[in-house]
Amino acid sequence: MKQLIEEIVKILVDNPEEVLVHEVSGEQSVVYEIKVEASDIGKVIGKQGKTANAIRALIRAAAAKTGRNAVINIIS
Repeated sequence: MKQLIEEIVKILVDNPEEVLVHEVSGEQSVVYEIKVEASDIGKVIGKQGKTANAIRALIRAAAAKTGRNAVINIIS
């Protein structure tokens, strides 16, 4: 899933080489931290957070198949 997140975010931003995704696994959940350049953060979040919510929905659905929860944090 980490690779899926990287590919989605790299398509959205102007500086795809600056995209980093860090995965922190727990027993029942996984936290993905997406780090992008400050100028690209608005493109990842989208208007009223719609893009970020769409990414979160995709990842939650994929994580549900494995029986785990997934959380995405976007940082700059």
